[in-house]
Amino acid sequence: MQNYPLTAHPDFPPLAARRVEARVIGADANWLRLRWRIDGVEKLVVPSFGGKGRADGLWQTTCFELFLRPDGGSAYCEFNLSPSERWAAYDFASYREGMSERLAPREPNCTMRLGQSMAIFDAAIPLPALPAADCAMGFSAVIEEEGGTKSYWALAHPAGKPDFHDAACFTGRLAAPEAA
Repeated sequence: MQNYPLTAHPDFPPLAARRVEARVIGADANWLRLRWRIDGVEKLVVPSFGGKGRADGLWQTTCFELFLRPDGGSAYCEFNLSPSERWAAYDFASYREGMSERLAPREPNCTMRLGQSMAIFDAAIPLPALPAADCAMGFSAVIEEEGGTKSYWALAHPAGKPDFHDAACFTGRLAAPEAA
């Protein structure tokens, strides 16, 4: 599986985080499995367990995100996954327009493992919650560190402020899920 190095937005540098990378670690008939690795976690703020369930505003602290845009269209979906085990999923008809809650047959699974200098965040998204097509993909992360410092990590950044919804961030590829 391919590693996707993420870069911090130049206007929002991290304190201690040195590297963030993401990857698809596998898929089976039920789940798409993803992993983010963060190096330099000495000042990382990790949201405490919030109980599984949907929640808005997860991007306001450390959060990991996946964006998928089916080939040939302008519609896309967004998955927000938190170390608190809270999650959110949204559909957009086009760039930041027509937002609605994306249905998922069951909740994603999220697990954070924190070491002295690095952390691993694993997430499993139910396969039926994904678009049934080949997609442009955007991995991203919001990393909050002590004192409220936030850095915004993505595969690529558009000019200007951080914006994970921008098409410039969708530089990865994800093949359509295979039917069970």
